[in-house]
Amino acid sequence: MADNGKKQIPLRLSPKLFADIAAWAEDDFRSINGQIEYLLSECVRQRKKDGKYVSEEIDKPLEIDIK
Repeated sequence: MADNGKKQIPLRLSPKLFADIAAWAEDDFRSINGQIEYLLSECVRQRKKDGKYVSEEIDKPLEIDIK
């Protein structure tokens, strides 16, 4: 296998999170690995832009006000 400069890391995910990422990846026509890389890249890009970490409430459902 050619070295493409990318690092390999082990990653443990809950079954629910894995299933959610897998479904999202399928919707976006990406592999699961590609989707995880995309999501991490976007989070880092956003942090560099805002200078802030992701909210501690990231796992809480959004409250949508429907009237």
